[in-house]
Amino acid sequence: MTLFDNIYPFYHMRRTSFIFSGHLFTVIVCFVVLTLCLLLILPGIRGKSRLLWLFRILLSFYISAVIVALNFTNTWAEARMMTNTTYKSFSNALVNADIGLHVGLYGINVTLKGNPVVQLNETIDYNEMFSWSDTIEQEYKEALAKGLPNPILYIAEKFTLSSPCGLIFHYRHSGQYASATLWTAFCCWMLANILLYMPVILYAGYMMLATAAFIFISTATFSSIMHASQCVFSIGAVSFEIEYSFSFWLALATGVLCTVVGVLVVIMNFMVPEKIKEAFSVGVDSWEDEDVSYGQTHRNPAFIDDVTVSPCPFTEVTVEEV
Repeated sequence: MTLFDNIYPFYHMRRTSFIFSGHLFTVIVCFVVLTLCLLLILPGIRGKSRLLWLFRILLSFYISAVIVALNFTNTWAEARMMTNTTYKSFSNALVNADIGLHVGLYGINVTLKGNPVVQLNETIDYNEMFSWSDTIEQEYKEALAKGLPNPILYIAEKFTLSSPCGLIFHYRHSGQYASATLWTAFCCWMLANILLYMPVILYAGYMMLATAAFIFISTATFSSIMHASQCVFSIGAVSFEIEYSFSFWLALATGVLCTVVGVLVVIMNFMVPEKIKEAFSVGVDSWEDEDVSYGQTHRNPAFIDDVTVSPCPFTEVTVEEV
């Protein structure tokens, strides 16, 4: 056999593990670029309005980026363990490794890292992705064909359609509903940003509160899996339980932030409506136009002093009483 692109034919391609979500990377890059572009206009804004614009830009893009990115993260829930376990099938050789399960809205990540990394003359460092889809059985079969380590196959098998645990039905449905409510929250936040540029700031505050409500509904939907029947994950002599992770707490924090901002906007709109309109630069242009149109600055006093009132060419007609 001859080499083709340094790989022998009729053999499986070299293993490439899941490293970072391409969708998540795209979201981060897009929002960072947009934020930097809008920050370039700050030097052209004078006075205290510059700080207000800076706060609005950073807050708007932070919440938007978080809501979108949460759909593609795999850290909504996780579990970890360190144990001695078998590494390959049909072999009694044990390895000491860290095993991790990371749950997202669209799938799971299973990690396996040896302590040390090189054991049994192999580099033990795996990060495999399994998505919630109708093809999860096919993905599991491909993992078997690749010859992935036993701990990864054991955890992945728990989320297949044929598993008696039935975890996939709980996790897939809760993830789909949580993702749908997050996208709804993103639409509400975009609408709130649009309304901030109109003289309807009160409705912008209401949409911020709606954004927070949908984020809370998303977290509540995902947390429903914690109340479902859990399957025991036992590898070697150690077992682990799935707990909430970074993305879940970040979603809660973002929901609280939207609530605080929305409540402040609504309260200030009732208490100091003129101040909040000035802060958001709403109605300033119309006031300036009114002052220019009806002000005295465009009148020449010389012409005003020389103006004489001409008599009316029409004489008043009176009706005499007979």
